[in-house]
Amino acid sequence: MNVLYVYNYYQNPGGEDEPFAAEAALIEAAGHLVKRYSLHNDAIAGMNPLKLAGKLIWNQTAYKDIRRLVRENRIDVAHFHNTFPLISPAAYYAARQEGARVVHTLHNFRLICPNSFLSRDARVCEDCLTKVVPWPGIVHACYRDSKMQSAAVATMLAGHRFAGTWTKQIDLYIALSEFARRKFIQAGLPADRFEVKPNFAHPDPGMGSGAGRFALFVGRLSPNKGIDVLLNAWKTLASRLPLRIVGDGPLAEQVQRNTGNGIEYLGRQPREKVLSLMREASFLVFPSVWYEGFPMTIVEAYASGLPVIASNLGSMASIVEDHVTGLRFAPGDAGDLCQKVEWICNHPDVLRDMRGNARAEFVNRYSAGPNYTQLMRIYARVLDRSGAVGAQLRQGAI
Repeated sequence: MNVLYVYNYYQNPGGEDEPFAAEAALIEAAGHLVKRYSLHNDAIAGMNPLKLAGKLIWNQTAYKDIRRLVRENRIDVAHFHNTFPLISPAAYYAARQEGARVVHTLHNFRLICPNSFLSRDARVCEDCLTKVVPWPGIVHACYRDSKMQSAAVATMLAGHRFAGTWTKQIDLYIALSEFARRKFIQAGLPADRFEVKPNFAHPDPGMGSGAGRFALFVGRLSPNKGIDVLLNAWKTLASRLPLRIVGDGPLAEQVQRNTGNGIEYLGRQPREKVLSLMREASFLVFPSVWYEGFPMTIVEAYASGLPVIASNLGSMASIVEDHVTGLRFAPGDAGDLCQKVEWICNHPDVLRDMRGNARAEFVNRYSAGPNYTQLMRIYARVLDRSGAVGAQLRQGAI
């Protein structure tokens, strides 16, 4: 099978980078031909705003590049992970016009929300969810706090919806969770074109001992990640268990002001250091106040045998099984988070069992093997080869 992987990198490294790289490497290692096409948002610096707005809707250069790559490499499946903003939806048309099938993994809610989060002012917002033209996103300047830039994104979304891009040019969508699938269908995407496949971690970082006796937060330090909830909770929990915070972002100074008194701020750390901390920590705290996509942080925590205390919201509510792989608390409620941390600290036997359960969840659902099988079945579906590929999978041929 010949597969083209397409990705528009963000200016700041994010959780979508790893699944893109991991899936392409996984397919390539299995013997399939893999080509990659990517652009980087660093190219936006100094670009004329009108030129950028034009590329957002239709990038002719990307269109030509994709057509050439598909044609020259006889691509069977073009798998998109992000086209925003520089690659543009023109790439879907290019792939299909050269005969490739188009699969798109929906890592966020960009197709139905100008800021991609379904969140505004650190709370869930679905104002644009069922709007053909997402005008509330313009009114509230949801994209980069700019009404002009929000209008450009809304124009792109509405224009391609009217043109039928989302329904005619994409053969199959991959939602990362059942929750996300339901939201996209509610917004008008065709229900019969969805598969649910989670992110996965590869290579396997291995299970840790959890002997470090500290709680861990890993993520972007921004309001929608529930940083205020976390800091408020540790005003009460400081004497109970130390908290180590890893990450960077607009709330970094606020976190630094709260260091000491049970909180240690480590800033941005390389992935290997993060995984090392996960293997040592008692549990991960994940207090997001938006729906999330499918956080790689939780996948890597499970791989390390690290239970997760997460907001009972969106995809987190389905990824974290209460009292099995972790605990769930009321979103935005620092008091409830405190109660859950106290409970888990008072039940070390349950915490030990959760470590094993988290690791088993990773092996069974979020490791390379199950995800390769799912990808092959998804590609088979769009190529109408499900019978042949299914037989090969059963025989262990692929």
